[in-house]
Amino acid sequence: MTAKSNHKPQGSESLDWGIISFLSLVHILAITAFFFTSWNAFFAFLALYVVSGMGITFGFHRLFTHRSFKVPKWIEYIAALAGTFALQGSVLKWVAHHRMHHAFSDHDKDPHNSTRGFWYSHIFWTCYNDPSRDDPKVLKKFARDIAADPVLLFMSSDAFLIGSQIVLGSLLWIFGGFEVMMWGVWVRLAALYHATWFVNSAAHLWGYRTYDVNDSATNNWWVGLLTFGEGWHNNHHAYSDVAPAGHRWWEVDTTWMLIKTLSFFGLATHIKLPPPINAKAKSDKDWDKQKLVVNS
Repeated sequence: MTAKSNHKPQGSESLDWGIISFLSLVHILAITAFFFTSWNAFFAFLALYVVSGMGITFGFHRLFTHRSFKVPKWIEYIAALAGTFALQGSVLKWVAHHRMHHAFSDHDKDPHNSTRGFWYSHIFWTCYNDPSRDDPKVLKKFARDIAADPVLLFMSSDAFLIGSQIVLGSLLWIFGGFEVMMWGVWVRLAALYHATWFVNSAAHLWGYRTYDVNDSATNNWWVGLLTFGEGWHNNHHAYSDVAPAGHRWWEVDTTWMLIKTLSFFGLATHIKLPPPINAKAKSDKDWDKQKLVVNS
């Protein structure tokens, strides 16, 4: 991957002016929010960043996309709601796109193909509509399990996606005031968008590689901190269906901590773990000797 981007439309891609307008609005309002600040607003931003961010990492990603563990249905639906608050698309669309990413990583059918450069994989990929990845039939093909659950299918509707954000914003304004709403919605959305996008861009450009996988995924510590452990992207591409993304003791993975906490209370079961080789490396030197070559 290079920093130079090839972000011009290709194939069946066409500019999605609705998304472009919305993302522009999000960033304008996020900047405007800095003129309306308070401690309550900051804490609302922080709390909702964690809730909606974990909804993406714990829910949309490791639970729904990769099925790396199991939880009761009521936890599934709470996780789906939390992820929906991130406004990164419906659970069905998010799961389908991410499964496409793993199936075609760094190739033309990868929704955020990193070979097209940093800015394409970071943000410009969201600005296009492409029937080959966005057609409802294609989405349901890649996310049949989500489409088969009537509750998750309902939560994947545009009405629920938009309506839940309106309800959240209204409650923040009513009980916290204008500045709490601005930070709890617009600043949070902008920050979380870029944090998630950094997994697609920065974690394919900067960092180290523990595993020799057939794509450009890297382990990036600061992306890991911003995204509750998702920055250990090379690990994830080597073993995409396991629950922990951090494989070394110092690779902080707060999403994995949440999964382990739920497991302690018997609420997370059937947890998939990396092969034992990952637990045997007692030092960086030992680890380097035990690297695996994995076809992703």
